Amino acid sequence: MLFKISTLALLVASVAGHMSIVSPCPRYAAHGIDCPAVPAGESIDYSLSSPLGENEVLCKHTTPYATPSATWSAGQSVTVSFRDEPAAHSGGHCQFSLSYDGGNTFVVVHEELKYCFFGSAETSNNAKILSYTFNLPTQLPSSDNAVFAWSWVNASGNREFYMNCADVAIKGNAASYTGKQMTIANHAGYPTIGEFNGDYTTGLEHYTGASVITVTGSGAAADYSSAPIAPIAPIAHNAVRPIVEATAPVVVEPEVEVEAPVVVAPVVVASVEVATSSIAEVQYLSVAPVVPIVYTTSVAQDVTTAPIQTTDPSSCTHGDMVCNGSGYTVCVWGVWTSLLNCAAGTTCRQTTPSVIYCDY
Repeated sequence: MLFKISTLALLVASVAGHMSIVSPCPRYAAHGIDCPAVPAGESIDYSLSSPLGENEVLCKHTTPYATPSATWSAGQSVTVSFRDEPAAHSGGHCQFSLSYDGGNTFVVVHEELKYCFFGSAETSNNAKILSYTFNLPTQLPSSDNAVFAWSWVNASGNREFYMNCADVAIKGNAASYTGKQMTIANHAGYPTIGEFNGDYTTGLEHYTGASVITVTGSGAAADYSSAPIAPIAPIAHNAVRPIVEATAPVVVEPEVEVEAPVVVAPVVVASVEVATSSIAEVQYLSVAPVVPIVYTTSVAQDVTTAPIQTTDPSSCTHGDMVCNGSGYTVCVWGVWTSLLNCAAGTTCRQTTPSVIYCDY
Protein backbone atom coordinates (compact mmCIF):
# COMPACT_ATOMS: atom_id res chain seq x y z
CA MET A 1 0.00 0.00 0.00
CA LEU A 2 2.85 2.36 0.82
CA PHE A 3 4.26 1.76 -2.64
CA LYS A 4 0.96 2.61 -4.26
CA ILE A 5 0.60 5.85 -2.29
CA SER A 6 4.15 6.86 -3.16
CA THR A 7 3.55 6.10 -6.81
CA LEU A 8 0.36 8.21 -6.80
CA ALA A 9 2.21 11.08 -5.12
CA LEU A 10 4.89 10.97 -7.82
CA LEU A 11 2.22 10.90 -10.52
CA VAL A 12 0.43 13.93 -9.11
CA ALA A 13 3.73 15.77 -8.81
CA SER A 14 4.61 14.97 -12.42
CA VAL A 15 1.36 16.30 -13.89
CA ALA A 16 0.85 19.36 -11.71
CA GLY A 17 3.92 21.31 -12.69
CA HIS A 18 3.39 22.38 -16.32
CA MET A 19 1.29 25.02 -18.05
CA SER A 20 -2.36 24.46 -18.97
CA ILE A 21 -5.29 26.70 -19.89
CA VAL A 22 -8.21 27.29 -17.56
CA SER A 23 -10.31 29.57 -19.80
CA PRO A 24 -11.88 28.76 -22.12
CA CYS A 25 -12.31 25.50 -20.21
CA PRO A 26 -10.45 22.69 -21.99
CA ARG A 27 -11.98 19.24 -22.32
CA TYR A 28 -12.47 17.47 -18.96
CA ALA A 29 -10.34 20.03 -17.08
CA ALA A 30 -10.02 19.61 -13.32
CA HIS A 31 -9.18 23.30 -12.86
CA GLY A 32 -11.10 24.96 -15.73
CA ILE A 33 -13.38 27.97 -15.40
CA ASP A 34 -17.08 27.68 -16.34
CA CYS A 35 -16.68 24.14 -17.61
CA PRO A 36 -19.59 22.25 -19.21
CA ALA A 37 -20.57 18.83 -17.88
CA VAL A 38 -18.15 16.04 -18.74
CA PRO A 39 -19.71 13.75 -21.38
CA ALA A 40 -21.19 10.45 -20.22
CA GLY A 41 -18.55 7.75 -19.93
CA GLU A 42 -15.69 10.27 -19.59
CA SER A 43 -13.81 11.44 -16.48
CA ILE A 44 -12.13 14.56 -15.17
CA ASP A 45 -8.55 14.66 -16.45
CA TYR A 46 -5.91 15.70 -13.92
CA SER A 47 -3.11 15.35 -16.45
CA LEU A 48 -3.97 18.23 -18.81
CA SER A 49 -0.81 20.06 -17.73
CA SER A 50 1.40 17.21 -18.91
CA PRO A 51 2.75 17.05 -22.48
CA LEU A 52 1.21 14.79 -25.09
CA GLY A 53 2.52 11.28 -25.02
CA GLU A 54 4.61 10.36 -28.03
CA ASN A 55 1.67 8.62 -29.71
CA GLU A 56 -1.18 10.34 -27.90
CA VAL A 57 -3.91 11.87 -30.06
CA LEU A 58 -4.08 15.62 -30.49
CA CYS A 59 -6.18 17.36 -27.83
CA LYS A 60 -5.83 14.25 -25.57
CA HIS A 61 -9.60 13.74 -25.82
CA THR A 62 -11.66 13.38 -28.99
CA THR A 63 -15.18 13.47 -27.50
CA PRO A 64 -16.33 17.10 -27.27
CA TYR A 65 -18.40 18.69 -24.55
CA ALA A 66 -22.14 18.65 -25.28
CA THR A 67 -22.17 22.45 -25.07
CA PRO A 68 -19.35 24.87 -25.94
CA SER A 69 -17.08 26.33 -23.27
CA ALA A 70 -17.32 29.72 -24.98
CA THR A 71 -19.12 31.47 -27.84
CA TRP A 72 -16.98 33.92 -29.79
CA SER A 73 -17.57 36.19 -32.77
CA ALA A 74 -15.22 36.76 -35.66
CA GLY A 75 -13.08 39.85 -34.98
CA GLN A 76 -13.81 39.71 -31.25
CA SER A 77 -11.13 40.31 -28.61
CA VAL A 78 -10.73 37.09 -26.60
CA THR A 79 -8.62 36.21 -23.57
CA VAL A 80 -6.98 32.85 -22.95
CA SER A 81 -5.95 32.30 -19.34
CA PHE A 82 -3.47 29.82 -17.86
CA ARG A 83 -3.16 28.16 -14.48
CA ASP A 84 -0.26 29.44 -12.40
CA GLU A 85 2.11 26.46 -12.56
CA PRO A 86 5.75 26.27 -11.47
CA ALA A 87 7.17 24.90 -14.73
CA ALA A 88 7.06 27.31 -17.67
CA HIS A 89 10.30 25.85 -19.09
CA SER A 90 11.92 29.21 -19.97
CA GLY A 91 9.19 30.03 -22.46
CA GLY A 92 9.13 28.76 -26.02
CA HIS A 93 6.76 28.82 -28.98
CA CYS A 94 2.98 29.02 -28.35
CA GLN A 95 0.18 29.00 -30.90
CA PHE A 96 -3.57 29.50 -30.61
CA SER A 97 -5.57 27.75 -33.32
CA LEU A 98 -9.04 26.69 -34.48
CA SER A 99 -10.27 23.48 -36.05
CA TYR A 100 -13.47 23.17 -38.06
CA ASP A 101 -13.19 19.44 -38.73
CA GLY A 102 -13.33 18.02 -35.23
CA GLY A 103 -9.66 18.46 -34.40
CA ASN A 104 -8.01 16.91 -37.45
CA THR A 105 -6.55 20.13 -38.85
CA PHE A 106 -5.93 23.45 -37.09
CA VAL A 107 -5.46 26.93 -38.52
CA VAL A 108 -3.51 29.48 -36.45
CA VAL A 109 -5.35 32.59 -35.26
CA HIS A 110 -2.62 33.95 -32.94
CA GLU A 111 0.88 33.01 -31.83
CA GLU A 112 3.44 33.97 -29.20
CA LEU A 113 6.76 32.70 -30.52
CA LYS A 114 10.08 32.50 -28.65
CA TYR A 115 9.08 34.07 -25.33
CA CYS A 116 5.70 32.56 -24.47
CA PHE A 117 4.80 33.15 -20.77
CA PHE A 118 7.72 35.60 -20.32
CA GLY A 119 7.90 38.20 -23.09
CA SER A 120 11.71 37.99 -23.26
CA ALA A 121 14.57 35.53 -22.88
CA GLU A 122 14.28 33.85 -19.48
CA THR A 123 15.88 31.04 -17.53
CA SER A 124 13.23 30.96 -14.83
CA ASN A 125 10.53 28.33 -14.58
CA ASN A 126 7.96 30.68 -13.05
CA ALA A 127 5.71 32.21 -15.72
CA LYS A 128 5.39 36.01 -15.79
CA ILE A 129 2.47 36.07 -18.23
CA LEU A 130 -0.62 34.02 -17.39
CA SER A 131 -3.07 35.29 -20.01
CA TYR A 132 -3.05 36.45 -23.61
CA THR A 133 -5.66 38.72 -25.17
CA PHE A 134 -5.90 38.97 -28.94
CA ASN A 135 -8.43 39.64 -31.69
CA LEU A 136 -9.85 36.75 -33.66
CA PRO A 137 -9.59 37.15 -37.45
CA THR A 138 -12.56 39.03 -38.89
CA GLN A 139 -13.10 36.54 -41.71
CA LEU A 140 -13.75 33.38 -39.69
CA PRO A 141 -16.57 31.07 -40.76
CA SER A 142 -19.33 30.04 -38.38
CA SER A 143 -19.48 26.80 -36.44
CA ASP A 144 -21.38 25.46 -33.46
CA ASN A 145 -18.66 22.88 -32.83
CA ALA A 146 -15.26 24.43 -33.50
CA VAL A 147 -12.24 23.28 -31.49
CA PHE A 148 -9.91 25.89 -30.00
CA ALA A 149 -6.36 24.74 -29.26
CA TRP A 150 -3.39 26.09 -27.37
CA SER A 151 -0.12 24.38 -28.31
CA TRP A 152 3.39 24.87 -26.94
CA VAL A 153 6.95 23.74 -27.63
CA ASN A 154 8.99 24.45 -24.50
CA ALA A 155 12.35 26.24 -24.63
CA SER A 156 14.12 24.16 -22.00
CA GLY A 157 13.87 20.68 -20.55
CA ASN A 158 12.78 17.47 -22.23
CA ARG A 159 11.67 17.84 -25.83
CA GLU A 160 7.90 17.94 -25.43
CA PHE A 161 4.68 19.11 -27.11
CA TYR A 162 1.84 20.52 -25.01
CA MET A 163 -1.74 20.92 -26.21
CA ASN A 164 -5.09 21.74 -24.60
CA CYS A 165 -8.36 21.90 -26.55
CA ALA A 166 -11.64 23.66 -25.76
CA ASP A 167 -14.97 23.35 -27.55
CA VAL A 168 -16.22 26.72 -28.78
CA ALA A 169 -18.93 28.16 -31.01
CA ILE A 170 -17.93 30.76 -33.59
CA LYS A 171 -20.29 33.39 -34.99
CA GLY A 172 -18.55 34.16 -38.23
CA ASN A 173 -19.09 36.33 -41.27
CA ALA A 174 -17.27 34.43 -44.01
CA ALA A 175 -17.54 31.10 -45.80
CA SER A 176 -13.89 30.22 -45.21
CA TYR A 177 -10.66 31.36 -43.62
CA THR A 178 -7.10 30.89 -44.90
CA GLY A 179 -4.10 30.93 -42.58
CA LYS A 180 -1.06 29.04 -41.33
CA GLN A 181 -1.44 25.44 -40.29
CA MET A 182 -0.65 24.76 -36.63
CA THR A 183 2.92 23.53 -36.12
CA ILE A 184 3.36 20.16 -34.40
CA ALA A 185 6.80 19.10 -33.15
CA ASN A 186 8.39 16.72 -30.64
CA HIS A 187 5.59 14.27 -31.36
CA ALA A 188 5.58 10.96 -33.20
CA GLY A 189 5.77 11.51 -36.96
CA TYR A 190 6.71 15.19 -36.65
CA PRO A 191 10.06 17.04 -36.52
CA THR A 192 11.98 17.53 -33.30
CA ILE A 193 12.80 21.03 -32.11
CA GLY A 194 15.88 20.90 -29.91
CA GLU A 195 16.39 22.62 -26.59
CA PHE A 196 16.89 26.35 -27.12
CA ASN A 197 19.90 26.81 -24.83
CA GLY A 198 19.46 30.57 -25.02
CA ASP A 199 18.88 30.67 -28.80
CA TYR A 200 15.22 31.60 -29.14
CA THR A 201 15.28 31.32 -32.92
CA THR A 202 15.52 27.56 -32.49
CA GLY A 203 12.82 25.80 -34.51
CA LEU A 204 11.32 29.02 -35.88
CA GLU A 205 11.59 27.70 -39.43
CA HIS A 206 8.86 25.19 -38.65
CA TYR A 207 6.54 28.10 -37.83
CA THR A 208 7.48 30.65 -40.49
CA GLY A 209 7.51 27.95 -43.18
CA ALA A 210 4.24 26.29 -42.15
CA SER A 211 1.75 25.29 -44.82
CA VAL A 212 -1.15 27.60 -45.59
CA ILE A 213 -4.57 25.96 -45.32
CA THR A 214 -8.19 27.01 -45.83
CA VAL A 215 -10.93 25.98 -43.41
CA THR A 216 -14.69 26.22 -43.95
CA GLY A 217 -17.61 26.50 -41.55
CA SER A 218 -19.12 23.36 -40.07
CA GLY A 219 -22.04 24.60 -38.01
CA ALA A 220 -24.97 26.99 -37.70
CA ALA A 221 -23.68 29.69 -35.37
CA ALA A 222 -23.92 32.36 -38.03
CA ASP A 223 -24.80 35.81 -36.72
CA TYR A 224 -23.54 38.09 -39.44
CA SER A 225 -22.62 41.56 -38.33
CA SER A 226 -23.84 43.15 -41.54
CA ALA A 227 -27.51 44.13 -41.62
CA PRO A 228 -29.92 42.00 -43.68
CA ILE A 229 -31.03 43.27 -47.05
CA ALA A 230 -33.94 45.67 -46.53
CA PRO A 231 -37.15 44.89 -48.44
CA ILE A 232 -37.68 46.96 -51.56
CA ALA A 233 -40.99 48.82 -51.54
CA PRO A 234 -43.34 47.44 -54.23
CA ILE A 235 -44.39 49.63 -57.14
CA ALA A 236 -48.16 49.50 -57.67
CA HIS A 237 -49.33 47.63 -60.77
CA ASN A 238 -45.76 47.21 -62.01
CA ALA A 239 -46.12 50.77 -63.27
CA VAL A 240 -44.01 51.78 -66.22
CA ARG A 241 -42.90 55.34 -66.00
CA PRO A 242 -43.26 57.21 -69.31
CA ILE A 243 -40.18 57.69 -71.35
CA VAL A 244 -40.79 61.42 -71.20
CA GLU A 245 -43.27 63.58 -69.33
CA ALA A 246 -45.56 65.74 -71.41
CA THR A 247 -44.40 68.75 -69.41
CA ALA A 248 -40.72 67.90 -69.61
CA PRO A 249 -39.55 67.41 -73.22
CA VAL A 250 -36.45 65.37 -73.88
CA VAL A 251 -33.74 67.92 -74.47
CA VAL A 252 -30.01 68.33 -74.16
CA GLU A 253 -28.83 71.01 -71.78
CA PRO A 254 -25.11 71.48 -72.42
CA GLU A 255 -23.00 73.36 -69.95
CA VAL A 256 -20.71 74.43 -72.77
CA GLU A 257 -21.30 75.60 -76.30
CA VAL A 258 -22.18 72.72 -78.62
CA GLU A 259 -20.29 72.41 -81.86
CA ALA A 260 -20.93 68.80 -82.83
CA PRO A 261 -24.27 67.14 -83.69
CA VAL A 262 -26.08 65.86 -80.62
CA VAL A 263 -27.54 62.34 -80.72
CA VAL A 264 -30.31 61.31 -78.36
CA ALA A 265 -29.61 57.66 -77.46
CA PRO A 266 -32.32 54.98 -77.81
CA VAL A 267 -34.54 54.76 -74.76
CA VAL A 268 -35.16 51.39 -73.04
CA VAL A 269 -38.18 50.99 -70.77
CA ALA A 270 -37.83 48.71 -67.72
CA SER A 271 -40.58 47.08 -65.70
CA VAL A 272 -39.83 46.36 -62.02
CA GLU A 273 -41.66 43.36 -60.68
CA VAL A 274 -41.43 42.83 -56.89
CA ALA A 275 -41.77 39.36 -55.37
CA THR A 276 -43.32 38.71 -51.97
CA SER A 277 -39.88 38.04 -50.53
CA SER A 278 -37.55 40.81 -49.39
CA ILE A 279 -35.41 40.63 -52.52
CA ALA A 280 -36.87 42.25 -55.62
CA GLU A 281 -36.75 40.57 -58.99
CA VAL A 282 -36.06 43.02 -61.79
CA GLN A 283 -37.29 42.11 -65.26
CA TYR A 284 -36.22 44.00 -68.32
CA LEU A 285 -38.72 44.18 -71.15
CA SER A 286 -37.72 43.12 -74.59
CA VAL A 287 -38.18 46.31 -76.56
CA ALA A 288 -37.62 47.43 -80.08
CA PRO A 289 -34.96 50.12 -80.35
CA VAL A 290 -36.06 53.70 -80.75
CA VAL A 291 -34.58 55.36 -83.80
CA PRO A 292 -32.20 58.10 -82.59
CA ILE A 293 -33.28 61.65 -83.28
CA VAL A 294 -30.45 63.80 -84.58
CA TYR A 295 -30.47 67.55 -84.57
CA THR A 296 -27.74 70.12 -85.06
CA THR A 297 -27.12 73.32 -83.14
CA SER A 298 -25.02 76.33 -83.88
CA VAL A 299 -22.31 77.40 -81.49
CA ALA A 300 -24.51 79.84 -79.60
CA GLN A 301 -27.82 77.97 -79.96
CA ASP A 302 -30.00 77.09 -76.93
CA VAL A 303 -30.96 73.50 -77.73
CA THR A 304 -33.51 73.49 -74.92
CA THR A 305 -35.83 75.76 -76.89
CA ALA A 306 -34.78 75.23 -80.47
CA PRO A 307 -34.33 71.58 -81.42
CA ILE A 308 -34.61 70.82 -85.13
CA GLN A 309 -37.60 68.47 -85.59
CA THR A 310 -37.20 65.62 -88.02
CA THR A 311 -40.96 65.09 -88.26
CA ASP A 312 -43.95 67.36 -88.16
CA PRO A 313 -44.90 67.45 -84.42
CA SER A 314 -48.55 67.74 -85.35
CA SER A 315 -48.62 63.99 -86.13
CA CYS A 316 -48.66 63.27 -82.34
CA THR A 317 -48.10 65.16 -79.09
CA HIS A 318 -44.68 64.70 -77.59
CA GLY A 319 -44.89 62.47 -74.48
CA ASP A 320 -48.21 60.78 -75.33
CA MET A 321 -48.41 57.02 -74.81
CA VAL A 322 -50.89 54.61 -76.38
CA CYS A 323 -51.65 51.00 -75.33
CA ASN A 324 -51.81 48.37 -78.02
CA GLY A 325 -52.72 45.00 -76.49
CA SER A 326 -49.69 43.63 -74.67
CA GLY A 327 -47.54 46.59 -75.65
CA TYR A 328 -47.54 50.33 -76.19
CA THR A 329 -45.98 53.13 -78.26
CA VAL A 330 -44.69 56.55 -77.23
CA CYS A 331 -44.62 59.84 -79.10
CA VAL A 332 -41.10 61.29 -79.20
CA TRP A 333 -40.99 64.68 -80.88
CA GLY A 334 -43.84 63.89 -83.23
CA VAL A 335 -42.76 60.34 -84.05
CA TRP A 336 -44.47 57.20 -82.66
CA THR A 337 -41.93 54.60 -81.56
CA SER A 338 -42.11 50.96 -82.57
CA LEU A 339 -44.26 48.74 -80.34
CA LEU A 340 -42.75 48.29 -76.85
CA ASN A 341 -43.77 45.03 -75.13
CA CYS A 342 -45.05 44.59 -71.58
CA ALA A 343 -43.71 41.73 -69.46
CA ALA A 344 -44.94 38.28 -70.48
CA GLY A 345 -48.48 37.63 -69.28
CA THR A 346 -49.33 41.30 -68.65
CA THR A 347 -51.56 43.69 -70.57
CA CYS A 348 -51.08 47.38 -71.22
CA ARG A 349 -53.55 49.67 -69.43
CA GLN A 350 -53.81 53.47 -69.73
CA THR A 351 -54.87 56.13 -67.21
CA THR A 352 -53.93 59.39 -68.96
CA PRO A 353 -52.46 60.24 -72.35
CA SER A 354 -48.99 60.28 -70.81
CA VAL A 355 -49.27 57.46 -68.24
CA ILE A 356 -49.69 53.72 -68.91
CA TYR A 357 -48.92 50.63 -66.86
CA CYS A 358 -48.62 46.89 -67.48
CA ASP A 359 -50.71 44.66 -65.23
CA TYR A 360 -51.93 41.10 -65.00
